[in-house]
Amino acid sequence: MGKTVKNNTLLFRAISYAARAHRYQLRKDGVTPYVSHVFRVAMTLSQVFGVTDPEVLTAAVLHDTIEDTTSGFDDLAERFGKKTARWVALLSKNKCLPEKEREAAYCRQLASAPAPVKLIKLADLHDNLLDAATAGPGQKKKSRNNARRYLKALAHKPHSVLKQPLAIVRRLA
Repeated sequence: MGKTVKNNTLLFRAISYAARAHRYQLRKDGVTPYVSHVFRVAMTLSQVFGVTDPEVLTAAVLHDTIEDTTSGFDDLAERFGKKTARWVALLSKNKCLPEKEREAAYCRQLASAPAPVKLIKLADLHDNLLDAATAGPGQKKKSRNNARRYLKALAHKPHSVLKQPLAIVRRLA
């Protein structure tokens, strides 16, 4: 019981942290608070993919903090542990690189990532594809193309826990 309570406390702290870190950001629709996306990614992991590990759910809530906020690896490592920070870093693109190089490097990162990172990315794709369903044709096409590219990387040497989530996201893409 103690370990679960401690891990859930970490998850609850991550939810507060993500809400603060993304507080002024909106989704592409210009109306929806961005933080709803990271919460939906964690909910997808839990409710759709059946993931119950609080560390994975914590990393899911934080998955866009390095890439899209002023948060850094060291801050996440100090607050949530090095493993969580590593997972979040693997889910982050290097925005210093030109887009084509950045995307290629990101796909390589995903292909060699551990199963928890791949599960989080699959939940991220799931949410982005659901959002794209109500977007304009250009955004729909971009989301589907990104999803297909990332799915190819995620399917590289897939762990058995990825089989069902991969199938679910492939159907959406």
